[in-house]
Amino acid sequence: MPNPGSTAERRDSLTDCRRYRDAVVEGPTLYERAGGMAFFERLVDVVYDGVAGDPALVALYPEAPDLTGARHRLTLFLAQYWGGPTTYSEERGHPRLRLRHMRFPIGAGERDRWLHHMTTAVETVTAELKSPADTDVRDALLGYFVPAAEQLRNDTGLPISSARR
Repeated sequence: MPNPGSTAERRDSLTDCRRYRDAVVEGPTLYERAGGMAFFERLVDVVYDGVAGDPALVALYPEAPDLTGARHRLTLFLAQYWGGPTTYSEERGHPRLRLRHMRFPIGAGERDRWLHHMTTAVETVTAELKSPADTDVRDALLGYFVPAAEQLRNDTGLPISSARR
């Protein structure tokens, strides 16, 4: 068995991801319907333009005010999640979203502020699609982001909560 985090583990995880996606995806993926990488780059640019102007959120980013790395990671993650290239896993391994966000104090306020910026970005960028796909893409994205943002909260007081609270 490969060591956790090793190149072999990332390769095995990536192979499993591709097999699963190929087995369950029928027809064009959301990645394809939305217009590919350009759509996700635009979506993330709008999100992070909002985050950059939000003192409560930007304070959570260790690299701030330079959000280039965060933009890159979110773009690749979203593209992969919605059926695009698996570059995120190739670069970083399994997403482990909850684990990767645990060091940042995320409560209801942070969740709501992030969702505000993401919702604005989704509404803005899907409106630019000007196709019948815009409503389906918007609904699918928001249907994912709302529960995902809730799942990243770590202010519940449970032993797995962020130590910075």
